[in-house]
Amino acid sequence: MRIPRQQYLNKLIASEGNGLIKIIAGIRRSGKSFLLFELFHQYLIDKGIEPNHIIEISLDHWKSKPLRDPDFLLNHIDNLIHPDGKRHYVILDEVQLVNDFVEVLLSLMQNRQLDIYVSGSNSKFLSSDIVTEFRGRGEEIHVYPLSFKEYFEVVGGDRNQAWKNYYTFGGLPQILQFETDEKKIDYLLNLYELTYFRDIIERNHLRNPDGMKQVIQVLASGIGAPTNPKRISNTFQTIEHIVISDKTIGNYIQYLEDAFIIEKALRYDVKGRKYIGVETKYYFADMGLRGAILNFRQQEEPHIMENIIYNELRMRGYRVDVGRVDTWGRDDNGKTIHQALEVDFVVNKGAERIYIQSAYRMPTEEKENQEKRSLLNTGDNFRKVIIVGDDIKRKVDEQGVVTISLFDFLLNLTEV
Repeated sequence: MRIPRQQYLNKLIASEGNGLIKIIAGIRRSGKSFLLFELFHQYLIDKGIEPNHIIEISLDHWKSKPLRDPDFLLNHIDNLIHPDGKRHYVILDEVQLVNDFVEVLLSLMQNRQLDIYVSGSNSKFLSSDIVTEFRGRGEEIHVYPLSFKEYFEVVGGDRNQAWKNYYTFGGLPQILQFETDEKKIDYLLNLYELTYFRDIIERNHLRNPDGMKQVIQVLASGIGAPTNPKRISNTFQTIEHIVISDKTIGNYIQYLEDAFIIEKALRYDVKGRKYIGVETKYYFADMGLRGAILNFRQQEEPHIMENIIYNELRMRGYRVDVGRVDTWGRDDNGKTIHQALEVDFVVNKGAERIYIQSAYRMPTEEKENQEKRSLLNTGDNFRKVIIVGDDIKRKVDEQGVVTISLFDFLLNLTEV
């Protein structure tokens, strides 16, 4: 099954020949290798690049095992370069299997004929600080699992049924190859246990894998709920009678972030214009993986919807925070009342900012006013949007608050 992944292909094309190492990063099995070896390769051929000027190496292939030696790999690539002065495209998959691979890539950069693209699919390569390793000479292109729009363009049919399948089984491209729910569940359970979880344990030499697994389950169970390592530690001790220090839990969470399994949204004081380091929200990169972590026992659509909106915003290149808006008033007795209201997402890209609320349902005017309240108290004129699970037409009220349906947002059918 050939899925275009056009937004990522466009990023590769835009970065072509920019003198940087293109680092294709993201959660495992999100389609990085397919993007490079199939889609980008075909683009180069269609552009007229001669095949012998495209050097592609899958370092996890058994026949490529000798190339994992740094000197052998460098010599091999040198021998494939034609002395015609034309650009050569070097595409390396599973580059983390090469010893001292950062130094190898920096050496390749010294040859101005080479345009270098690398990807990897284990947690050593997927560390979020990999760009730093290249000392400013690398550019990261983050590949996410399929968006709902990409998913729906492939499966078609009734979009409500497609939505249910998407939020249950996620958007890892390979999930589309399985016809039955049972096969999808088996695939995701095995992928979680044998790939993601094992990688984290092995990479970080963890001696307490059960503790790590419990932390993952807590985060998966509480998507969209503010938390912090101290709170999780206290919960373990009070309810489960398990002692895991907040420092250890903080390390576990960092390991999950490094592997791109979760992302954090920081809390931002909208009126005070500063970050609040008390609590953080965590969102999962893929709902199918999150389902596997919980053995598909928790399917709360409002929280899942919020997570998917977060992922969609990140795919569109926005930085996403969780907003807090403080309000003050007086009761009937003249006593000062303080309330801390939440804006689900404070969304930024350059000078653009949007405040977004995720509302699964807005059945009453009271509920609608409740969702609007934090938006209207931000004290500025940036765009304010409510995304609802109800199937409605886009509307704008007299206060400028835009309300759109979830499908219109995810399928890009209307402007946010």
